[in-house]
Amino acid sequence: MKNIAVIGAGAMGNGIAHTFAQSGYKVQLIDVNKEALKKALKTISNNLDRLISKGRIEESLKSKTLSNISTFTNISDGVEYASLVIEAATENLDLKLKIFQDLDNSCPEDTILATNTSSISITQIASVTSRPKQVIGMHFMNPVPIMPLVEIISGYNTSKEVLSFINNLTEEIGKTPVIVNDYPGFVANRILIPMINEAIETLHSGVAGVSEIDTIMKLGMAHPMGPLELADFIGLDVCLSILEVMFNGYIKSKYAPNPLLVNMVQAGKYGIKSGEGFYNYANSGKAIVVASQFS
Repeated sequence: MKNIAVIGAGAMGNGIAHTFAQSGYKVQLIDVNKEALKKALKTISNNLDRLISKGRIEESLKSKTLSNISTFTNISDGVEYASLVIEAATENLDLKLKIFQDLDNSCPEDTILATNTSSISITQIASVTSRPKQVIGMHFMNPVPIMPLVEIISGYNTSKEVLSFINNLTEEIGKTPVIVNDYPGFVANRILIPMINEAIETLHSGVAGVSEIDTIMKLGMAHPMGPLELADFIGLDVCLSILEVMFNGYIKSKYAPNPLLVNMVQAGKYGIKSGEGFYNYANSGKAIVVASQFS
């Protein structure tokens, strides 16, 4: 297997493409938006420069990595020869189901179909294909080129052969695979996102401000990033989507999204990607507390 297709050129998609290309795989990066593909290639180039400056890779690896990536705006063209396709589109069930239907119709019969979903059922995604045994979850962590973990999620029908193969492939690209079962939020987000939601509840109820909450968790709990800053980094819309999946899946009040999170997403305040969330990133990307909204 040396031919990988990645669907979606956003932060996760370009990170996954970068990682496989750097490991010597030919990668077809697919997105309907040409500008998104251009931005993705620029991001990958900048991230490679950053790795070079830190001494993590040799300079010669940059050109090899970039030469391994080709871009497409049409799924059928990009997956024609793919042995593995990794979907990294927006965390939206209807969109993912449509993509997997298209992949099932366009890919060779033996192609493995993986999704980078952070919470949606692998079994449900697999159900719209004619190859549920070949559908699996590969939940990479952001930023993909740096973070070592990949949550490997086995759907109800995922074959043991596919599970073993993807586990070994993940190790081959220098990541650490951890196999989990297919339940809403899996492991990483079932634990992380309710913590973020509780931090938002703490802010919403007036216990403490944004910087105070984040400082306490960083200095007191040794978290590298406070939960509210992390929420901005993940995307508040993504956090909300994951909470909704877990709330609907488990029917437990502890997964109900805080009203402040709902209001912010409805107002278009998604965090870093929109320029504002719990912090303002408009000026040089530096995080400045948006205090007035929460006082």
